[in-house]
Amino acid sequence: MVLQLQNTVALCDEIRNIMNQNGFVQSCYSEILDYTIELFESHGLGNDYYGYHNIVHELEVTYVTLIAMQWETLQSDFVKEDLAYLFVASLFHDYDPQKKVDKPHELDAAKFVLDDKKLLSLLKDSGIDPNIVAALILRTTYPWKDELQQEAEKHVEEFFSLSDITRDNPDKIEHYKKLGWFLSVADRIAGYALGDFPKAMEMAKKNAHALAWHPFFLVRRAVAYFEDLLNNESEMCERILRSLPKQMRKSFMDNVLSFMKLRQQEIQINASFVYDNARLVTKMEPLANRQDDDFINSLFTIFEELPRPLQFKKEQFAESVKDPRTILNTLRLENDQGPIIGFAKGGPLEDYKLRAEVKDENHGLFNTVFLEPIAVKMGYWGQRGGREMRLLFTMQAHAKRYMYLTSFALRDVIENRINRDEKIKFVKQFDPERWDYYRIML
Repeated sequence: MVLQLQNTVALCDEIRNIMNQNGFVQSCYSEILDYTIELFESHGLGNDYYGYHNIVHELEVTYVTLIAMQWETLQSDFVKEDLAYLFVASLFHDYDPQKKVDKPHELDAAKFVLDDKKLLSLLKDSGIDPNIVAALILRTTYPWKDELQQEAEKHVEEFFSLSDITRDNPDKIEHYKKLGWFLSVADRIAGYALGDFPKAMEMAKKNAHALAWHPFFLVRRAVAYFEDLLNNESEMCERILRSLPKQMRKSFMDNVLSFMKLRQQEIQINASFVYDNARLVTKMEPLANRQDDDFINSLFTIFEELPRPLQFKKEQFAESVKDPRTILNTLRLENDQGPIIGFAKGGPLEDYKLRAEVKDENHGLFNTVFLEPIAVKMGYWGQRGGREMRLLFTMQAHAKRYMYLTSFALRDVIENRINRDEKIKFVKQFDPERWDYYRIML
């Protein structure tokens, strides 16, 4: 059993072992797995893609689904043949080579399975009907309700009508519908059953970053996700959890409870502002404070809560705080000596290595300050502290006679500021994450 695993080689080894142990020893299964890795890597969806729906997620879902299905074939009406269908469907359920947003388009994934000549050849060798695989993939559509469900069901029925196995066979159709439900719930459980809370939080941050959610929504949407799974999908959720090893069940439930505890803390913090009139205070930090190790460590703890693509100068964090060219202000609770709960930091554009796609015309002119993404301690987003720090940073940059300020921000946030007639413009937009690079004139 593998836990806390995000290594594609080790995950592939575990998946191969499960398939071999259950009699699927033909080379075509190993070739399908290798082809999946090749496709995701070649389309920028490998280990380096900072989004929820990357190759690691695909392999984790396959691994957990197969582990659960092994037990189910001994206990229920599922059969060994179902492992082969789940193997292929789980590997390709999120494959969307034309990805414009991180959330996959399941119909595109299904159509790929039906159209790709190499995969069709491998499926033929393994005796797997691609139409049934396509139907299983469509069942992973989330959320499974309203128009999304109706549209997906229409295509599922179409795929069943094209299959010699399910055409005019209500019993088989019902069987594979249940198998699709099994896959859809295993998809939502998998990653959270394979590690501790820091891993679960990293997954949630990946999802939030790639879907362009404001950090304010991260925990509350995670809690809503789990409540929907445990309440509205309880039958299949409990069935899958019972089919997993004890440590996986424990990891999943521990992670659910940890998110719920965080949400409770958020509510308590919000209550302190609503009912107790708690105050946030911004402070320009003098250079003397910035030499203190405890001060630096308190900032770094908050810094590490940012999604990895927004962590600039991580390896040189202490040096950058101490650097007199760095502009830094903090957000404190109650007064300017209170606990630090956020900070804004930046410096000359030339000191930063940005994404390769960014071609800033002012680079080298030393007239632009780069504002790193605002960092706020979890639970305090949404209390306007971020806006106050950004405004103070802008004043500090203006005092240092910079002509421009650049940074990254959510596309919707930039658009709202443009609509308020601020002197701000897009320099480079990025999909699917919609965290864009902008410039303002000071």
